[in-house]
Parts: sequence; structure tokens; C-alpha cells
Amino acid sequence: MPVVAPFGPMGDPTTDFVAMMTLEPHGPDTFVGFGPRYPWGGLYGGQIVAQALRAAGATVSPEFRVHSLHAYFIRRGDHTEPVRYEVDRVRNGRSFVTRSVTARQATGAILSMSASFQIDEAALDDQTAVMPPVARHSALAHESWTSMFDRATVPPDGTTGRSRGWLRINGELGDDPVLHACALAYMSDDYPTDAAISLHPDRPGPEDHDQYPFVAFSLDHALWFHRPMRADDWHLTAMACHGLISSRGLTFGEVFTEEGVHVASVAQEVLIRRRRD
Repeated sequence: MPVVAPFGPMGDPTTDFVAMMTLEPHGPDTFVGFGPRYPWGGLYGGQIVAQALRAAGATVSPEFRVHSLHAYFIRRGDHTEPVRYEVDRVRNGRSFVTRSVTARQATGAILSMSASFQIDEAALDDQTAVMPPVARHSALAHESWTSMFDRATVPPDGTTGRSRGWLRINGELGDDPVLHACALAYMSDDYPTDAAISLHPDRPGPEDHDQYPFVAFSLDHALWFHRPMRADDWHLTAMACHGLISSRGLTFGEVFTEEGVHVASVAQEVLIRRRRD
């Protein structure tokens, strides 16, 4: 059976997120997924991470909740062919489960990811992260480069190395917590690049609509899931770039609900190089 929440008709994986997360089994612990061509060409890193997490979750008992993922982008994905996700059951513990996923296409591996799952424990729940004082999504212009999610970017306040914005997946996801985690993983690859680019000295000004004089690609990506969340509700992502070195920008950030609950943390390195065309 396809790996998908058991509700609703099958849609188009190029326009429907639930359909995109419908992975077809191709042998033991092996799944195949599809995706669209994105505006910049090729596949979107967030899609590959989300589908890899979906494949990992398909091999885990439902009482385990997604705890974290750590991914390396190895090659650029090709939208003209499917992606094969091979899952390795690294560890089955009583409270933690670990999975390793390799995403492959004809050129070889395009992503390597480890994912951790945990059974929720009754323990201290304390939050020190504070949501920054920004405009709500209802007061901002809504724009997005994909039909998969809606987004409302917070205008820059003059501080470089920052990107902030509201994100919400489009469509009904039901109550499957793994599917909501996959949706957050999909969206979490968006604002880190903006934070790194905003620190670059060659970035264009607000009135300059020309292309950037450089290209940017995600190198590696980490995501920690702290508390249950619904990706079809609005969440604020607040990213900060901690510096640029050796063509890499290192970014960290938090994800908050509208009420200020800290539900996830994100870290990513972005490769930034001058265009050669």
C-alpha cells in the first residue's frame, strides 16, 4: 500500500502535498517518490528531506514521534525522474528509534539523512526561546513560489543576516503527526537561504530587482521537533545567519506557533558562490 494518510482521493504530486508524500513501495524498506520542477530548476531540497522522513516514518511504529533529522544534500535532484528512498533500520530501542535514509537517482545518491523517533515521556516542559515581536501574517502580503504552502514574509528591519516569515502548508493533513512533521520539514528549507543571502555584501538593495550575482544551494540541514504541531496552521520561522566562511553561510532559527509556543528548531549551511554564467 502507498505510504499516505488514509483519507481523501489521490491528488497530483506536483500540486498536492499529501499526494507528494504518497510514496510507492519498491521492495523491503524502499520507496519511490515524485516531485515537480521548481522555479530555479531541479528539485527543492525540502521536498527530498520531507519524502525521506516519510519513508523513515513508514518503518516506525506509530507510538514513536519524530524527534529530529539531520540531512546532507549530495547532488542536485532531477525533476524528470523519480527518487528512490532506501531506509536502513539502524536501531529499534524501547524509547528511541533511529533510521538512516539514502535518496538516489540515476546519477547516484542525492541525499543522506538520519532520523530519530521517540516515545513521548512525562517530564519537565520548559521554554526559554521567545518569539520576536513581528507583524502577524494577517497584516502582511501573502506570497509563495509554490502551491504547496502559503507564506507571509516579515519585511527586513535593517538587520543583516536575518529572515523571518509565516508559513502554512496548503491542504488538509488530517491527524497523522508524521505527515505534519514532513510538512514542517518541507517548509523549513525556505527561509534559511534568505538569512544567509541577506548577510552577503553583494546582495542587491530593496530597489534592485536584478538577479543575485551568486547562486545558493543548501548543503546540510538539521531539524529538531520539540512539541506537537499542526503544519496546516500558521507558524513563524525566525532565522539568523551566524557568519559566512569558505562560501558557506551557517544559519540557526526557531519555529513558533501564533501563541509563541516553540515547536521546532532549524539549522542549515548554505553554499553561496558567484555566478559563472
